[in-house]
Amino acid sequence: MRKASSSIHRQVISNIIPAIIVEIMILIYNLADTFFISQTDDPYQIAAVSLASPVFMMLITVGIIFMAGGMSCISRALGSGDKKRADSLASFCVWTGIAVGVLLTLIFMIFIGDILRAIGASIYTIVPAYSYLSIVMTSAPFVLFSMACSGILRADNHPREAMNGQIIGNVLNIILDPIMILYLDWGITGAAIATVLGMVAGAAYYIGYFLAGQSSLSIHVKNFRFNKAISLSILAIGIPACLDPFLMSISQMIMNSLMSAFGDMPVAAAGVSMRIEQIATLIAMGCGQGVQPLLGFCVGAKDWDRYRGILKFALQIAISISLFMVALCYVFTGRIVRMFLANEEAFGYAVNFLRIKLTSSVLFAIFFIFINALQAMGAAKASFILSVCRQCALYVPLLFIMNYLMGAYGIVWALPIAELLSLLQTVIIYGKIVFTPKIFVEGKK
Repeated sequence: MRKASSSIHRQVISNIIPAIIVEIMILIYNLADTFFISQTDDPYQIAAVSLASPVFMMLITVGIIFMAGGMSCISRALGSGDKKRADSLASFCVWTGIAVGVLLTLIFMIFIGDILRAIGASIYTIVPAYSYLSIVMTSAPFVLFSMACSGILRADNHPREAMNGQIIGNVLNIILDPIMILYLDWGITGAAIATVLGMVAGAAYYIGYFLAGQSSLSIHVKNFRFNKAISLSILAIGIPACLDPFLMSISQMIMNSLMSAFGDMPVAAAGVSMRIEQIATLIAMGCGQGVQPLLGFCVGAKDWDRYRGILKFALQIAISISLFMVALCYVFTGRIVRMFLANEEAFGYAVNFLRIKLTSSVLFAIFFIFINALQAMGAAKASFILSVCRQCALYVPLLFIMNYLMGAYGIVWALPIAELLSLLQTVIIYGKIVFTPKIFVEGKK
């Protein structure tokens, strides 16, 4: 038993470390954009990035369909020994992702004016927000391709290689940010260009990796099958997986719109506090993403004892990391916020907003581990229900209620309350699946 436990711990750690590194790189990238833009001493550009970020994140959430859906389905196919199906699933994720990326770019360019008005851009922020979004959205095909490849490589037990493409893109972005934002004095436009070049570089790495034949899986177009069984199996997991961050982006737009009624400085503060709070949440998200293919393989092999061991250890790691990062951020709140905001009004809002947001970070870490466990089991209906309820049925109504009761600070308090309620709901539904698996998952344990 001790040897089995040790084996589980080693396997979990070897898978989550690359995933956590990717999340750290994403975190550094997000903070770097905001940090270097803040060096322009223009709070309106920071507010513009805060408004634009949820729109760009919606693109990322579409990529999650092909990353999470492909990772879950491919890992189960490999666990059951069906290599041919795994190749078909991988090819579908890549080529469909590219096509969807091109389509999204075209749609966005047509409706960019309507989108900017809908997210609450003011006369001071609409021009920089337009400059940023009109550039970064051209990276859609590269973003979706890279995310699909990352999920494929994780399912194929190549977590380090899955990590490398994302790290390459983020590192290039971070290097280019100060050059384009400050040295060339391009401001927010420079940040957008750096983002696109980083995405292209990451995609180039994955192309080279597969062309070199270093993966056991093939993404060759000859394996592409646009049939009902393959598409539905990926969408059944991918859509619920992307639904939570997609709805999160929508709710952030609603939050920004409500917050804009109190001025541009609270909007800037909300954006900065959100990015800093991600220090505590993104690393925990890496734990969930890292163990999902391991859990999916156990489901395919029907090794439920190992499944439970992996899940328990992942929860312990996620909670421990979140508690440590929350404590760190809380102790150094003022110093961290001052790195991004010089304006005293925005600084005051951001400090208070961040301390409120940190109260729910550990809750989100637990929630995300359980969501990944459900996706690994193929529990599409459960993931869908939880994602919709967390954002639509809980968070969005609370935004309006708390705005009415407490104003700007009420808008921020809506998130911790929603996180607590959604975690309770998740634990209940997961318990039902464990004891009565036929409700959400086909087959028996």
